[in-house]
Amino acid sequence: MYEGNAQSFRIITTLQNPDVKGGLQLTFAALAAFTKYPRESYSSAQLSKVEKKKAYKKFGFFQAEKNIFKEIAEATCLEFKKSRNDFWWCRHPLAFLVEAADDICYRIMDLEDGFRLGLISFPDTEALLFPLILKKNLAGYKGRDENERIGYLRAKAISDLVNQLAEIFLDQEKNILAGKLEDDLISVIPKTKSLKNITTVSIDRIYRTRSVVEREVAGYEVLGGLLDTFIQAYNEAYEGNLSPKNRAIINLLPKRVTNNPPEDLYLRLLRVIDFISGMTDSYAVSLFRKINGISLPGGRVT
Repeated sequence: MYEGNAQSFRIITTLQNPDVKGGLQLTFAALAAFTKYPRESYSSAQLSKVEKKKAYKKFGFFQAEKNIFKEIAEATCLEFKKSRNDFWWCRHPLAFLVEAADDICYRIMDLEDGFRLGLISFPDTEALLFPLILKKNLAGYKGRDENERIGYLRAKAISDLVNQLAEIFLDQEKNILAGKLEDDLISVIPKTKSLKNITTVSIDRIYRTRSVVEREVAGYEVLGGLLDTFIQAYNEAYEGNLSPKNRAIINLLPKRVTNNPPEDLYLRLLRVIDFISGMTDSYAVSLFRKINGISLPGGRVT
């Protein structure tokens, strides 16, 4: 399974500056704060045991980087958890703030984008943002056009939510340090209900619009198709039994991938994932179309 969080951790600790231990050589604290889901990758059966907890619903690093995260966790004194053969750690305190900043900005800015795209009306957008804002902070709101008003409300909402988060973070400090807070911070701030209302409207009127869903489905098709194609060719090449088609496909892989393929199947799979994760969206779509005969250099198949 492709997991963006784990792949991102792999990129900054291993793939960037591969000849240097530690990759980008970020501090232990930065790496711990970066890891939103501080648990190892494992099977679906194991995942079902912890996925109801927000901090563990996904995994944050592959088995290949497990020892790296162990070192990070020990250096930052993260609380270690174990249930039979399942390994995970409590989040770094700053990871809660990173997650909250990400969630708040995306929820509110997606709403603003929905308004600017004409998917949500001005009165509805205004009504969703007003409950997030302290009324005394609305000086200067009048006399602006609709775009400026929504931009103004967006900035004020984020500012007030940041202040709420700072207070909750201090209130929950003991629980966070003890590893007892296993949910996100925005679920315990006073305005959590108003944020949930924004999420509900955004799901129904932004994320489920036809153009967005079509793009999402296409993304799954492109990513899954590239993984299937290159993994099959790469493994056939390792086993020395290449089909004519895969003999051509293997030549599309860079030498850093094809040289000295590892014996471990798991590590071979990671090499292909590393290659595909480094593609831009436009290049991935273009390559997928060419491999599947949808388009050819210099023309299209009709």
